[in-house]
Formats: sequence, C-alpha cells, structure tokens
Amino acid sequence: MLPVHMIKRVFPILALSIFSSMLGAGIVVPLLPLYAESLGASGLWLGAIFAGFSISRTIVTPIFGRLSDRSGRKPFICIGLFFYALISLGFIWADSVSQLVLIRLVHGVAGGMILPIAQAYVGDISPEGEEGKWMGYSNAAFFSGFGFGPLMGGVLTEHLGMDIAFLSMGGLNLLAFFIAVFFLPEISRQKLSASPPLSFKEMSQSGTMVGLFSFRLALTFGRALFFTFLPIFAAIGLGLRPNLIGVLLAIHILLLSLLGIPSGRIADRFSRRFLIVLGCLVSFTYLALIPLAQDFWQLLALCALGSLGSAISVPAASALMVEEGRKYGMGSAIAVFTMALSIGMAVGPILGGAIVDFTNINSAFYFGAVMALVGAGLFLWFTRA
Repeated sequence: MLPVHMIKRVFPILALSIFSSMLGAGIVVPLLPLYAESLGASGLWLGAIFAGFSISRTIVTPIFGRLSDRSGRKPFICIGLFFYALISLGFIWADSVSQLVLIRLVHGVAGGMILPIAQAYVGDISPEGEEGKWMGYSNAAFFSGFGFGPLMGGVLTEHLGMDIAFLSMGGLNLLAFFIAVFFLPEISRQKLSASPPLSFKEMSQSGTMVGLFSFRLALTFGRALFFTFLPIFAAIGLGLRPNLIGVLLAIHILLLSLLGIPSGRIADRFSRRFLIVLGCLVSFTYLALIPLAQDFWQLLALCALGSLGSAISVPAASALMVEEGRKYGMGSAIAVFTMALSIGMAVGPILGGAIVDFTNINSAFYFGAVMALVGAGLFLWFTRA
C-alpha cells in the first residue's frame, strides 16, 4: 500500500486527467447536434453519432482494463489523452456524417483508456478504509468536468466559433497528456496486489460484482432518460427558456460533484450496502415526481434531489468496487463498472424514446424511476450473502 503522502501527490494528476477528459467530452455535447445538422444528418444518424462513443467504449473497456492490470496504468492514460487531443482536429476536418460517426467511435476508444483506467489507478492508491473518500474525489472530478464542459463549449462557440471550441478541447487534453507523461508515476502490480487478475467468468460468480453491475446499469438508465427528456419536458411542458434549462442541468451536475466529496467520506463510516439502496430510493422519488412539476423552482428542487440520490449511492458503490478490484484486478473490476455505465447511456435513451413514442414523455421518467427500484432490488438480491 502506498504511503499517504504519495497518494496526495499522485491524485491531483489523476484528477486533472479525469477532469480534462470529461471537460472535453462535455464541450462536444452542445456542439454535436448543430455540427451534425450542418452536415445534413438525419435523426437516425444523429442517434448513431451520440451512441458511437458509448458503443466503442463498451467494447474496449474490458480489454484495456485487463491489459492495464498486467502492464500498468500510465501508458493507457497517456495514450488516451494524446488521442483525445488529436480527435479534436478530426471534428474540425470532418466533412460528412459518416466521418463524424467514425470520429465518435475513435473518441469512445480513447475514452476507454482514460476514465476507467484512471479510476483503477485511484483504486490502486486508495488506503483500506478510505476507498469511499478517494473515489468520491474521483467522481467529483468526473462530474465537474462534465458539468463545465457544455457551458464552456457553448460560450466558446458563441463568441469565437465552433472550431475554437474543438481546439480548446484538444489543448486541454494535450496539457493533461504532458502532465501525465512527466509527473504521473507508474506503479508495478507487485506493489499493489499479490494475486493475479482473475477471468471475467470468475468475476461473474461474485454476487457483489453482479449486484454492483446491476445497480450501475439500472441507475444509468434513469440518468440517461433524465438528460435526454428533461430539456424537452421543461421546454414544451413548462415553457422554460433554453438558458433556464441549461441552469437546471448545470446545477444538477455540479451539485452532484460537490456532494460526492462528503458522501465518499460517509461511505467509509456507514454501511455501503445501505447507502446504495437509499440512493436508489431517492433517485426513484425525484424521477417519479418530475412529471408533477409545475414551474422552474419545483423542477430545480427535483434536480437537486436527484443529485443527492446519486451522490449517496455512487461513491459507496465505487468503494465496494475497489474492494472487489483487490480480488479480481482493479482495472478489470472498474472496467465492469464502466461497461454498465456505457451500456446504460447507449440503450437508455433508445428504450425511453420508444416508450415516449407509444405513450407520452411522462412515461420516460416513470420508467427511469422503476429502473431505480429494479437496481436496488437486484443489488440487494445478489449481495444477500
């Protein structure tokens, strides 16, 4: 186990890698629909552009996770950041919808080298009994980057143009690449774990691993539906202006980032299993109440409640995943957790869209609420022993 002063020195470098990665991904979010539309993308192609990132990341994450358990974390983080910087030029040079889909697929491959591997590194350096604390810090870097990204992308595009926004994404990741290359130490597996990583088949026999995967997948369905359909509900159902909708989403994400830090410490002191279930129940409540909101302030309160639900459950689940990672290989365990996130973000909006087409937009939120309960139930069942 690494000494505490080593953890405090290494973690800021990892946090910068995670933050810049998610900041770059966030910058793209408000630009892609406009950019794709300017290239003549249909609704189906637009869906493919957004899904491409999650699909490719889902495929490569277990591969990179297993390889990083064998050969170290630093090479993957550095290569991923470097490709993130190059991808920004690809967005600028793309002159067709098919090229944009290809770039997003490569974007997802690079993403599979950064976030899950960096979180595995955080798991490696977390002292026993402080897993929640350090994973809480890691999640804070994740959500703050994703929260500031769309805001930064919108401002840069409005005042300086879309190309400058993409170049800014590249510059941030290039800076993070050089910092990781020169300042991030590599840690040999021998110093971190005495046991070799086990196969994914052996991991699937762990009730805790299956329970955590089920929880993460179900909770992400709800979050994906929230991000997809809240802007439509707020604009059409409540008549809110785009700037107010942006405020709702920004507050939700940034509050989640801030709450994750104390929640991580709480996860080190109380039952993590209880916190995961409690967070699911809070998530069920805010999703089920969204269709009943009648104005901006009620919707803002529900967005804050949703932040609280995720902040309660995700650091606790991440801490449990770190404990499992010490048995099965940290990179492989975090990869499983990230796969659940990617699958949920890719499939959730598609299922939700189908439900909305057959019923109405309120049903999407009710479906997300039910999935939160399903996640809690599956987690309790698989971890009952």
